[in-house]
Amino acid sequence: MTARAAACAVALLAAASVPALAQESTATGAQDALPVEVGGPIDGAGAASAVESTHAPRAALGAAAGAAAAGTGATVPDAGVSNGFAERQKALDRRTAENNYQYAVAQHNCYDTFFVNHCLGKARDAMRVVQADIRREQLTLDEEQRADNARRRDEQAALQRAKDQADAPQRAANEAASTQAYEDKQRQHALAQAQRQAEAPQRAANEQAFQEKQRQHAVQQAQREGEQAQSQRAANQAAYDKKQSDYQKQLDEARREGQQKAQERAQKAERFQQKQEDAAKHKADVEARQKQAAEKAQHQQQQKPQGQ
Repeated sequence: MTARAAACAVALLAAASVPALAQESTATGAQDALPVEVGGPIDGAGAASAVESTHAPRAALGAAAGAAAAGTGATVPDAGVSNGFAERQKALDRRTAENNYQYAVAQHNCYDTFFVNHCLGKARDAMRVVQADIRREQLTLDEEQRADNARRRDEQAALQRAKDQADAPQRAANEAASTQAYEDKQRQHALAQAQRQAEAPQRAANEQAFQEKQRQHAVQQAQREGEQAQSQRAANQAAYDKKQSDYQKQLDEARREGQQKAQERAQKAERFQQKQEDAAKHKADVEARQKQAAEKAQHQQQQKPQGQ
């Protein structure tokens, strides 16, 4: 049962691979394939590897042709399209897929017969006959492709050689012009170098004069700054002296005013004291006169009865 199930799976895989191979051949153009030798019953992995291994050698040939075209720099027509290689390769691929599919179907059907091994052998022999025919046609196609690629490479090489020969005078003229331009630049550089060397003393003298002017300017600037600073210091000193003088005057004036006010206060106190003394003296005089008047009145009062 296991072998029979495997054969069924192989048949299904082979049936699915036929349209897939047709689509792949249409999308990729000239793809290459090799027939698969089957020595006995194949499983699912064997069928898949048989289909996938049909493209490697022809892909290498296509890559070699593309590399040759890129090396020459020319446009190479597709060899598969121009010579029908692509259609022939597609046909071989389809035949290979169909042969593998028919062989898988035959294997599957053999398990329903009584002589299974004999049936498998006949199916394998039939598959190998078709496979050998496909193999011969594939080898012929590969040889034709290799010959066509070699011819194209030779043509491209000849075209490139002819192009190189045709371009040789122009290249020589370009090289001569480049050499002349380089020599002119070298001469100009040598002349400029010699001129710079000849002008070196003058440049040194100019530089020295410039440095001397810079030093003189620095000295004059320092002198001006020193004079300005001295003038500023003198102005500051004069302003300070004036402030000190004004302050001293204000201080002396304040002292004088203080002394004057003190003197005035002393005079006022002296006048007040004199007034007090005068008032006391006046009071004493008044009291004395009043006392004398009283005594006189009393004396007169005492003498008045005696006279009566």
